[in-house]
Amino acid sequence: MDCRLYQGIISRTTLVLLSLLLASAACAQKVTIKVENAEKRMRHEVVEVDLKDVERKLNLKDGEEFVVRNALNQEVAYQKTYDGKLLIEVSVRPKGSAVFTMQKGIPRPVKASVIGRHYPERLDDITWENDRGIYRLYGPALQANKEQAYGIDVWLKNTPDPVVEERYATHLTGYEAVHQLNKEGRKEEARRTEDSVSFHIDHGYGHDCYKVGPTLGCGAPAVILSGKLIMPYCYETYNILDNGPLRFTVELTYCPTDMGANKGVVEHRLVSLDKGMNYNKMTVWYEGLRTGAEVAAGIVVHSEDAESKLLTDSYALYADPTENPSGQNFQIFTGLLFPNKVDRVITRPTMATPGVTGHLLGIRHVNNNERFTYYFGSAWSKYDVRSLAEWKVRSEETLAAIKAPLKPLVLH
Repeated sequence: MDCRLYQGIISRTTLVLLSLLLASAACAQKVTIKVENAEKRMRHEVVEVDLKDVERKLNLKDGEEFVVRNALNQEVAYQKTYDGKLLIEVSVRPKGSAVFTMQKGIPRPVKASVIGRHYPERLDDITWENDRGIYRLYGPALQANKEQAYGIDVWLKNTPDPVVEERYATHLTGYEAVHQLNKEGRKEEARRTEDSVSFHIDHGYGHDCYKVGPTLGCGAPAVILSGKLIMPYCYETYNILDNGPLRFTVELTYCPTDMGANKGVVEHRLVSLDKGMNYNKMTVWYEGLRTGAEVAAGIVVHSEDAESKLLTDSYALYADPTENPSGQNFQIFTGLLFPNKVDRVITRPTMATPGVTGHLLGIRHVNNNERFTYYFGSAWSKYDVRSLAEWKVRSEETLAAIKAPLKPLVLH
């Protein structure tokens, strides 16, 4: 055989083998995730994937990133969580499936849909939001002011865009100007300025008009001792574990007083909120309980429209009239979901607090360090839920999705 011909055959063979090896390597660095919906209804939610499994199958080294694409080859946002999960937002037709591919690469910057932070400039508030709503927990600086606000606050929004940072900045800066105007005796100008900057007034994209005070607000837990709700004051410590773009998670500790024989108990809370969800996940447990105790998850019931509530052994829903019902003329829908059920769900009258008739409570007996998980949330009649009947449907579908989440399959 001619030597040149032989060398040509060898070269071509080598090229073919090299191409096959490169193709094989490329395939090995691509992973497919398939999400199947076995139900006859549309599903849209954030799903969780084992991050280590993905990194192993992509053969990622420390610090290497990857890109996630949908079936249209569009890059989609994802999030790595503090507890080793990969989050992807999925939408799956009834009895359908959605496929995503992942490959090594640098993901493009994304706009966060879920975000929050600690606001030391505003009395240590911790406030977070997603595309549906806003929630606030009160901190040590507020407690030092002796203002009574025990529960979880709700702020209203009617846009998927983040708004909290702007609200705080406008409110706090504006009130400095209001104070100065009042100091100069320009009372009417001060009043107009206050109306234009306060986050208690709707400037077209929502506001804060939910009344918390010395109650559980929207979803806070409390121990029940001798028939009394022992409400923790403000948080003692906090640690933000996840901060968008798809999930916010914060861990907090509280030190409830009046605990009788259980003096010195520390309450731990783990709270998270996902994109697209009206409900937050709450896990609460108590360290130092000498005896078991009843723990209640609660939402406050205000005096107006107090008949607008729905209770089952799996949820408690309420249409809250807000402060100044005749002026606001809308409702805030609040709710508690119990995917593992509770011992009982009740309506309970409360102490003589102006404007408050009681609480809706889901009650469960817990032991020391035993975790109690439930969900609390809200919606606004001027945004994504128009009536209590619609809130019932939304809540029941959310509860069903929590109990049977979509489970992605990670494939090569």
